[in-house]
Amino acid sequence: MTQNELHTIVLAAHLDDGVLSCGGQIFQRSQAGERVLVATVMAGDAPGRASGYAQSLRDRWLLDGGAEAVRRAEDEAACAILGADFLHWPIPDCIYRGGMDGAMYYQSDDEIFGPVHPGEAGLVAEVISLLRRLPPARHILAPLTVGNHVDHIFVRQAAETVFGDRLAYYEDYPYAQKEGSVAEVLARTGEGWEPTVYPLSEAALRAKIEAILAYRSQFSTFWTGRADLERQVRGYAERVGGERVWSIARPVSG
Repeated sequence: MTQNELHTIVLAAHLDDGVLSCGGQIFQRSQAGERVLVATVMAGDAPGRASGYAQSLRDRWLLDGGAEAVRRAEDEAACAILGADFLHWPIPDCIYRGGMDGAMYYQSDDEIFGPVHPGEAGLVAEVISLLRRLPPARHILAPLTVGNHVDHIFVRQAAETVFGDRLAYYEDYPYAQKEGSVAEVLARTGEGWEPTVYPLSEAALRAKIEAILAYRSQFSTFWTGRADLERQVRGYAERVGGERVWSIARPVSG
């Protein structure tokens, strides 16, 4: 591998998914001299005034005007802690997307974790076009879609079209913490899954926690404080043996 060749691309729907789910791996790969790119698909600005639901999330994040720019800066800081490159694409988060009539497609928690809106039938093709612009890399990681967030679903579907069986799938954290959630997705999406566990050093765990802390706006969504964050991140790593990714078992040629 040449100095500038990409070793791993982590495909993220949102500005924290890659680090939350793969931060330890990213750190250890970069420390080993491997170049890692975290490519976030839904990192664009809101195209207009935020809906009531979107504004309620911004209020929780303590953000208002320029919220997306703040979140991009958070992601840049988190990637710097882990030693990764970053790429931000201009598609808005699902909470900002809607039809020509101005009605938003997703206006509640149930809707963003529910079925894809019929009005978004063409979005997968748009994501596919973006993914095809990526430079070559040895490994591509995509969301397994634990939690069933619509944006994670779009990224996975597009990635499967572009990369096929080259893909490995990371467990969407923190949704993967829910007991049985990973097994439910694996059962729903077919048989023949094989796990690969990446043990994390203490340095990698510390770096992952510090990188997650860089997403200040998102902190209150998942944790009550730093101690709670450390307990949860370390607890899940201990439960699975580090960070776990999944791939489809390939038949052995005779």
